[in-house]
Amino acid sequence: MSGLNGQGTFKGLRPIVYGGREVWPLVEGGKGVSATNHMSSGAWAAAGGIGTVSAVTADSYDAEGKIVPQVYEQLTRKERHEQLIRYAVDGAVEQVRRAHEMSNGQGAININVLWEMGGAQPILEAVLDQTRGLITGVTCGAGMPYKLSEIAQRFNVHYLPIISSARAFRALWKRAYHKVPELLGAVVYEDPWLAGGHNGLSNAEDPLKPEDPYPRVKALRDTMRAEGVSEDVPIVMAGGVWFLREWNDWIDNPELGQIAFQFGTRPLLTEESPIPQGWKDALRELEPGDVLLHKFSPTGFYSSAVRTPFLRSLEARSERQIPYSRVQAGEHTVQLDVGVKGRNFWVAPNDRDHARQWAAQGFEHALKTPDDTVVFVTAAERETIREDQAACMGCLSHCGFSSWKDHDDYTTGRLADPRSFCIQKTLQDIAHGQPIEDNLMFAGHAAYRFKQDPFYSNNFMPTVKQLVDRILTGD
Repeated sequence: MSGLNGQGTFKGLRPIVYGGREVWPLVEGGKGVSATNHMSSGAWAAAGGIGTVSAVTADSYDAEGKIVPQVYEQLTRKERHEQLIRYAVDGAVEQVRRAHEMSNGQGAININVLWEMGGAQPILEAVLDQTRGLITGVTCGAGMPYKLSEIAQRFNVHYLPIISSARAFRALWKRAYHKVPELLGAVVYEDPWLAGGHNGLSNAEDPLKPEDPYPRVKALRDTMRAEGVSEDVPIVMAGGVWFLREWNDWIDNPELGQIAFQFGTRPLLTEESPIPQGWKDALRELEPGDVLLHKFSPTGFYSSAVRTPFLRSLEARSERQIPYSRVQAGEHTVQLDVGVKGRNFWVAPNDRDHARQWAAQGFEHALKTPDDTVVFVTAAERETIREDQAACMGCLSHCGFSSWKDHDDYTTGRLADPRSFCIQKTLQDIAHGQPIEDNLMFAGHAAYRFKQDPFYSNNFMPTVKQLVDRILTGD
């Protein structure tokens, strides 16, 4: 392939062979709803790297090139879910075609899907069917995508599972992936304490105690070797990657084998990045600690996002929470007399005092959660929660906020959870120009470095090509 050589690059960084061609071991992270599209991923591939189109309800365009609003007017959730699948397929196919055109035959184009998104399998199959020859690989996380290798084999594309531990990879390999070893394009290790968006923090790990990624990635490589995975299959380090010089010990390290690096946060601040200007401006002002690892997502996964007023309001809502029982028992000796209808809400005396204080402050409505607690909200909050739950279009395979499930009887069987939120609504809104303070703003934990990195001083906004060239120098 023309244009790629290791001269002048950090530590003589060399291209890797991926999809039958040489590419830089630099992967653009695929950032959910409309935060990576054909512009960013096509430019990343044109610069010689692996660009990633997000295939999560991607944008389509009308005849004039304007984004088609994704409106759901159907009466039932199931019908809205079917509409969501149509939007998702049309948008992803359009984005892939445009990205492929922009790449000028350089680099590679991957698509990113969330296994936990509603209709993940039919969407992925339809997109691959309609874009044959344009996609090199499918990156997939958020869940355990056992069927990924089988789907990749049908359409002859690489598959790149996103995992957060050697244990997770071993489970995928033993159950399914060992049958299709030749198409395993890479294994993406997404650091659960550093990466933006949803991540795979397990119940055995402490969200407040980050672990060094090196021994975890070494354990992953050891597992891959023990299972006979080819040494040519790279591990992609994702989460917290900023300067390659900070990963000097990882490059050309025989313990780790072939390593590539994923950049999710840095490409947000480029000319080709599709996120609105207000989001870009906000990234320049972040300080250490402004990104919160939280568990409010309706997926049930931990995720990392900027502590906007929207996220702070979710934190506060969960803090206005008390347990109750239907009968007088244990410390639940008094009846709750604010926020609820009926008398069979027994609580601790101290909690009743808290509830009365919250009600006096305007948080006068108590909403039941699936965990035998109630949270206190304002009338406006209650109305928004109810409207959003009623408007659910089934964007997740299992949604804690609306109790939707995308198969069988279409219900999780659990009470809808008012401590969560409609993730489709807020991600669509922030990506299409609604105020960032009112929405969820995903970012990796290194996002504060925009403010510190001299590359971005004086409001400099690089092109993707300028960013990739800069990364290749070690900075």
